[in-house]
Amino acid sequence: MRPLLRATVPAIGLLVALAVPAEAQHPHGSSLTADLREDVEQLEKKMVDLARAIPEDKFGWRPGAGVRSVSEVLMHVAADNYLLPAAIGFPADPATGVKGDDYNTALAFEKRTVNKAQAIAEMEKSFAFLKKSLSDTPADKLGAPVSMFGMSLTSQKAWILATTHLHEHLGQLIAYARTNGIAPPWS
Repeated sequence: MRPLLRATVPAIGLLVALAVPAEAQHPHGSSLTADLREDVEQLEKKMVDLARAIPEDKFGWRPGAGVRSVSEVLMHVAADNYLLPAAIGFPADPATGVKGDDYNTALAFEKRTVNKAQAIAEMEKSFAFLKKSLSDTPADKLGAPVSMFGMSLTSQKAWILATTHLHEHLGQLIAYARTNGIAPPWS
């Protein structure tokens, strides 16, 4: 291959890649929302698999007084999976009672007493809502202002907050499980 042609082929590939809009390159929207959704899908699988691995008799276990139990952590995650998208502009199912501008509604949701099967079902429903809301966020709205927890953020920052929140509680559940002699299924 001639030197000029060898240099031109990669340049043409780069031009083609740049000419395709970012949303067309990612099935779930902008590259940010696609990347976050992929992360959320992995988190969901790990959290649900871990919840299934924890025996029902350990769902009331807590590491100390005043700290959330296993079940309460799962319900907290589910509540915030409804609250955070609702604060961004995606109203949660009215059956949840969660409203994006009222944190107390999320607190009421997470305080419900549920068994293992109900907690897992709530987690799965809440993750479906979170993923759909994330996928439905157009790239041109990521810079839109959002009021959350008394702060003014962009919707992009709010989605990042929603994802990092899930990482925090996955780590918490791993610690809870290991303290009770349960290895995460993927480890």
